[in-house]
Amino acid sequence: MSDGLIATELFPDRLTGELAQRVLAMGAGKRLPSERRMAEELGVSRTALRDRLTHLESLGVLERRTGSGTYVRGVRPDTVTEALGLGLLASHLTFASLYSVRVALERQAAYEAALAGDPVKTAHMAAAVKRMEATEDGQELYEADVAFHRALFTASCSPALEFFADALSGVLSRSVQQRQAHILRMTDDIEHMRQLHRDIHLAAAAEDPERAMRAVDSHFVWLDQGLGGPDGG
Repeated sequence: MSDGLIATELFPDRLTGELAQRVLAMGAGKRLPSERRMAEELGVSRTALRDRLTHLESLGVLERRTGSGTYVRGVRPDTVTEALGLGLLASHLTFASLYSVRVALERQAAYEAALAGDPVKTAHMAAAVKRMEATEDGQELYEADVAFHRALFTASCSPALEFFADALSGVLSRSVQQRQAHILRMTDDIEHMRQLHRDIHLAAAAEDPERAMRAVDSHFVWLDQGLGGPDGG
């Protein structure tokens, strides 16, 4: 599928799609041509173009600098997170519904990491487990946990999974950290947490997709049991 087809399918408005594709292809930090030139190249009126530029600016894709012009900021997971947060609030979604999406993403990441079998990327998962083994401090354990799951998504060799995981983690990170910190305060079995992560790594390193998904399931069962379910009830 070409980039043009992707832009057309993602945006109901053809001009917005074409413009977004064009400016993102320029790269972050680049200054846009004049509105007159762009309108001529796209075959649209300057009024229509200005309306779409304003829309992309509101999404954080563009930045207008007084006396200098309009520049490309690009799309980053953190900007997607902000838009996602607004959408979640408007949709009245619960933490439990988001949590299930995170589980699904991690199961698929584990599956694809095992299929990819990249020894260098899975080694980063092992390094994160070693960080867990080297400390019993709650904050350090949390940071090692974050590094492990980031490495898992990297090992999946799926840019799409990485992108959506980053965007969603921005929304869930505080809640997940609070949940895990509470569990670690309530249990002396930190070794069990380490073992759960070892199991995920070993399954991915062994290139066993089904085993990797089962290991992820066990990890989230542990989280759920620690607080009585996704909502912590």
